Amino acid sequence: MADLHALVARLEQNIGLALLGKPEPVRQSLVALLAEGHLLVEDAPGVGKTSLAKAISKSLDCHFTRLQFTPDMLPSDILGSSVYLPNLGNFEFRKGPIFTNVLLADEINRTTPRTQSALLEAMSEGQVSIEGTTYALEAPFFVLATQNPFEFEGTYPLPENQLDRFMICIEIGYPAREVEKEVLVNHRSGQPVDRIGPVISGDELRQLQLATREVKVDDSINDYILDLVTATRTHEELQLGVSTRGAITLYRAVQSQAFLSGRDYAIPDDVKALAGPVLAHRIVLKGVMREGQRERSKAVIRQILNKTATPS
Repeated sequence: MADLHALVARLEQNIGLALLGKPEPVRQSLVALLAEGHLLVEDAPGVGKTSLAKAISKSLDCHFTRLQFTPDMLPSDILGSSVYLPNLGNFEFRKGPIFTNVLLADEINRTTPRTQSALLEAMSEGQVSIEGTTYALEAPFFVLATQNPFEFEGTYPLPENQLDRFMICIEIGYPAREVEKEVLVNHRSGQPVDRIGPVISGDELRQLQLATREVKVDDSINDYILDLVTATRTHEELQLGVSTRGAITLYRAVQSQAFLSGRDYAIPDDVKALAGPVLAHRIVLKGVMREGQRERSKAVIRQILNKTATPS
């Protein structure tokens, strides 16, 4: 176990080299990675969303693919398609960029819902079905998607079923002045992320993910998670609460948070730390506005946390 925690510390430190002064987004990214979930980064351009994705991919000895989502993108541009070979007289399937270990879906809300839906099966089941054939994706498989929450012209809001596939939704935010000054100095000789090398292999990541599943969660923590989830379903400001899948996702994220903290058991603080990032994008507020409401959603989750009794 000590060796596994040393691997985690090395991975976290390596990613932090590309995202100075932002330990919380780095930790939350690793929570999703070790819990075999996926990550949605919702923030303004230029704060390090792509750098975070590159740092994760470069820290792992795995295959990385970046996809820039656009309005004219088709599902086949993600999944792949069959190509006719005249010399053989038959069709051959050419795999698309979804066949990778780490996929950066840049500006995912720039493409149509039809194309967004091409990711659903892959993110849920680690496989894709194309032209009647099912193809398993190689593990580990991790999707990191980005979107700009301040610009809605020409975008397609992610539907609830797509949002539900992301374990965690986070923001990075602007760095403190002292940190930003250090960032300027570090960029003197190029991008710091380009100087990052792999620190763990794909097999070692799988070991970490399997070890995360072994983290013990007391029954009182289970009840605490369910109390929070139930409260979202009866809250007066919410039209739609957290589903059972959301409760399971929070459970898995709590295991990962505990493992990253060097423990083989979960505590209530793990739940409190992740309730917002895991649950806020899964609830639907009452009213006609569906975009730009994340701050209000997070406020509702904080309110529920404050009103829900913490297990002793």
